[in-house]
Amino acid sequence: MAKAVKRAFRFRFYPTTEQGAELARTFGCVRLVYNLALQARTEAWTLRQENVNYNATSALLTGWKKTDELAFLNEVSSVPLQQTLRHLQAAFANFFAKRARYPTFKSKKRSRRSAEYTASAFRWRDGKLTLAKMAEPLNIVWSRPLPDGAAPSTVTVSQDPAGRWFVSILCTDQVEPAPATAAAVGIDAGLDSLLTLSTGEKVSNPRHERQDRARLARAQRELARKQKGSNNRAKARVKVARVHSRITDRRRDHLHKLTTRIVRENQTIVIEDLTVRNMVKNHRLARAISDAAWHQFRFMLEYKAAWYGRDLVAVDQWFPSSKLCSACGRLAEKMPLAVRRWACSCGVLQDRDINAARNILAEGLSVTACGGGVRPQRMTVRTRQSPVKQETPAATKGTSRL
Repeated sequence: MAKAVKRAFRFRFYPTTEQGAELARTFGCVRLVYNLALQARTEAWTLRQENVNYNATSALLTGWKKTDELAFLNEVSSVPLQQTLRHLQAAFANFFAKRARYPTFKSKKRSRRSAEYTASAFRWRDGKLTLAKMAEPLNIVWSRPLPDGAAPSTVTVSQDPAGRWFVSILCTDQVEPAPATAAAVGIDAGLDSLLTLSTGEKVSNPRHERQDRARLARAQRELARKQKGSNNRAKARVKVARVHSRITDRRRDHLHKLTTRIVRENQTIVIEDLTVRNMVKNHRLARAISDAAWHQFRFMLEYKAAWYGRDLVAVDQWFPSSKLCSACGRLAEKMPLAVRRWACSCGVLQDRDINAARNILAEGLSVTACGGGVRPQRMTVRTRQSPVKQETPAATKGTSRL
């Protein structure tokens, strides 16, 4: 039976000069309102211990529009301004729930340039999208069709640092569950091989950032030579952004294809519950770990497994998957990172990564049988631990594994 899910479809579009100017003004106003509301909420709590919610910031926005200094806020659609206040409210909710850090101010140079429009601020007619304050529809490149009969509920317009314009259309889609299968797979993430499956398959690491490292370094050197504030520096900055965009696009495309194949072929998928944020603190491996994009890989697996009716299980990151023999269950005392193949006392010659993937699968299936999901952390106090992937709570920096 098909499942109704909210799905965003992202397309490139090419605005006219007038549309580009209108969107640029909207982006600036969205950023300003967000920063003003964040400042007001911070000052209210710091100075008066007063909790300011979305309704209060919405009333503040009305007052700001009536002042001479901020009267220009009336020139853009009010919906994106209200939406950015809702985003700020969600950011504070995540902070108080300890899911995120305290909200920060949006920078003109570093923050994402975007604006969100709800159904009252755009017109969808005959397959054409027209935003508020615009006379003409957007020139969208429809790289794929929208679901039949789907009506957009939310539209997000954005511009990346490379100057490309994108529109993300959120609508309801009917997703058919994948055919049921008895296959299960354990996945060990790494750097030499991006993934190692319990079936024995090793997925090579494309190393997208390394492939374009020379091009990126050259573009960055050219940027460093330009005078700050000059037009040539702005052009050089765009060249650097284009290299980054190329790396990001290729990485995302590869992960989408890989995760889709894994979800279609397996009913149960078992991975490690890695804390990538802590792992990248290792400055020797941070660049390679970021290029591997383990967090993005897991995020894609999670929502695709939910869409297609698959089971995704995450085992404890401290589970000694590499030190444990998948044949006899013997736990080795030491397993240095340099050891890629080892012979167990039971006589089985083990490949480090394949053995780890098989142990991860077995552990995940046992957790599922017990009715669990993500296993609780085995350590309550972690002092002087390396942020890299560890084998066991008692592991030291010299026995970290990737």
